[in-house]
Amino acid sequence: MSTTQSWMSAYQARVPGLPGARAPWLAAVRQRAIERFVDEGWPTLKQEGWRTTSLAELEQQNFTTPGAALSPAALIKQLRGSEAGHWLVFVDGRYAPELSAVGKLPDDVQVCALSSVLNTRPEQAEPYFGVEQDGSTPSALNLAMATDGAFVRIGAGQDIDLPINLVFVAATAQSACFPRNLIIAQSGSHATVVEHYIGSDGGATLTNTVTRAFISADANITHLKLQQESDKAFHLASIDVLQERGSVYNSHSLSFGAHFARNDIETQFKGDGCETLFNGLYYVDGRRHVDHHTLIDHAKPSGTSREFYRGILAGGARGVFRGRIRVAQGADRTDALQRTDSLLLSRLAKADARPELEIYAEDVKCAHGATIGQLDDVSLFYLRTRGIEEDRARSLLTYAFAAEVLGRIHLTPLRKRAAWAIRALLPGGESLEELA
Repeated sequence: MSTTQSWMSAYQARVPGLPGARAPWLAAVRQRAIERFVDEGWPTLKQEGWRTTSLAELEQQNFTTPGAALSPAALIKQLRGSEAGHWLVFVDGRYAPELSAVGKLPDDVQVCALSSVLNTRPEQAEPYFGVEQDGSTPSALNLAMATDGAFVRIGAGQDIDLPINLVFVAATAQSACFPRNLIIAQSGSHATVVEHYIGSDGGATLTNTVTRAFISADANITHLKLQQESDKAFHLASIDVLQERGSVYNSHSLSFGAHFARNDIETQFKGDGCETLFNGLYYVDGRRHVDHHTLIDHAKPSGTSREFYRGILAGGARGVFRGRIRVAQGADRTDALQRTDSLLLSRLAKADARPELEIYAEDVKCAHGATIGQLDDVSLFYLRTRGIEEDRARSLLTYAFAAEVLGRIHLTPLRKRAAWAIRALLPGGESLEELA
């Protein structure tokens, strides 16, 4: 069972071989992190922010005896296709250089495995690595157990044309992996970073991932996270962003897989004139559960944020969205908009939507809204009168509901990859390609 003590035992067995094990600061923070996790345990329904999300099933899993493994080479080849970009691939949480392909980059740009940095120059990662009190206890467990992840540093003024793709494969049944990614965008830089999670169709797996991004003044980062793990997987993710003056951060979170998926996404404006977009889409069916918790913290004046999340729910699935926009005292001239929409495809599906505005300034423009509903009968009838079969008509309307989110992904290859992922889940989805 996934008890805290079993994770302490796993940590003690793993820690001597973790990258950067000889760095005193890293050893100390890892020890404090595992102690916090053992002391507090997994989040429970009694905790604010977890009242609609139970980890009881996760705690019953045994990740100490890995099962059969798949060969990821074919998956990676199919995923990459002819899509240009820089590719870092991780299998069961460990860097796989034979599957990776990073092209030529300027001297002041680093795209490499975090393990390499921790083993050779750990002081380079120290200011960004994080501490044990960051986030909830799954984040502390990640901090203690992280074996690898990506280290991306974009030098000042650099504009990286091709996407930086970070692919994480959960290849072994009953395995647990803990990727930790650091993204540092220095002043005036531009880049697109893609996290893509795929997995085995065998037994349950656990992916507990943390991404920390530091965006300096006037930098512009687009970050797309696409989760397509198996329907037996457990996926816990945290994305923490700090934005300096005039920076832009665009987040696209797409969750289409896993038996249980939880995404915590947070950005804080540390300087004037920051901009952010939180754009999300999830599809969940069967008895699966997906949860998005977001926070946009307008801590400084003249910030602009836009947040749009859409969920598609079928079978007896459940989707949760809790989005919070906080406007601090003195953060005048804030312009914030938040909206969440849920589409229920069955009577048993359930959506929980909780948009929140927390405003302590006066000179602001803020609004939020939420809708939960079913396919429009009039639109369905119209398509049927045009000779379109009911299943295809429903898929057309469902895809149209998702298309608004996909349309905000401006980079064509990434938009096509996301569109293919959602079409693959819809009945007759292959016939919808002309709409992509």
